[in-house]
Amino acid sequence: MPEESLHVVCPHCSTVNRIFGQKLKDSPNCGQCKQPLFNGEPAELTAANFDRHISRNDLPVVVDFWAPWCGPCRQMAPNFHQAAIDLEPYARLVKVDTEAEQQLAARFNIRSIPTLAIFINGREIARQSGALDLGSLKRWIQPHLHKP
Repeated sequence: MPEESLHVVCPHCSTVNRIFGQKLKDSPNCGQCKQPLFNGEPAELTAANFDRHISRNDLPVVVDFWAPWCGPCRQMAPNFHQAAIDLEPYARLVKVDTEAEQQLAARFNIRSIPTLAIFINGREIARQSGALDLGSLKRWIQPHLHKP
């Protein structure tokens, strides 16, 4: 049986990389920009790169729709950052500033923030509104992780 290969979008340059599933834990670098594909930091997405990350990643993509003025968003930010550290390389955690990216907020009908959404193969499969503590956040994401 051939080893499974996955497409992973670089959080730095948005290049799509092909990685063998068993190599995810080996700290792979982007073939284009040579930066780490997983750095424990949620990637900041914009309208320019959102669709590429959502549709071309074979990993589940967890999106935090937030705004800088939102108290609960700021309160949850350290939990989201820690979840990125804990759950990579089996999921990609990203953030979308709804204040700066109002068209994305409208497109996904974001009515309250923070709102979290999980995308797999370009499709939204789960949504959660409101700030979560780290344990609740990880429990919500874990059923969707990509385990080779």
